[in-house]
Amino acid sequence: MPVIKILPHPEYCPAGAEISASAGTSICEALLEHDIPIEHACEMSCACTTCHVIVREGFDSLNPPDEDEEDLLDRAWGLTPQSRLSCQAIVGARDLTVEIPKYSINHAKEKH
Repeated sequence: MPVIKILPHPEYCPAGAEISASAGTSICEALLEHDIPIEHACEMSCACTTCHVIVREGFDSLNPPDEDEEDLLDRAWGLTPQSRLSCQAIVGARDLTVEIPKYSINHAKEKH
């Protein structure tokens, strides 16, 4: 079972974490299943960018992004060549290292 290493994030995962995820699960689902409350304003329907992550290691083991995801990623804060929407990035057979960006463009988020 692949391991996802989550780099420290001040709000969602201050100490960082390592979690196991089944191949075929989205990164977003895996984080939520392990009580890492990543934003997902569109309920994982590929309609926003609030679940944007940067895959620091293991990027090539993920499914390729489709055109809808690529179009949305263009609007993500802090976009990099290793950016993915975690709701669309499906875990493969290799371990991953993931960074949750410090900011998102979720203007409706509570406690702002």
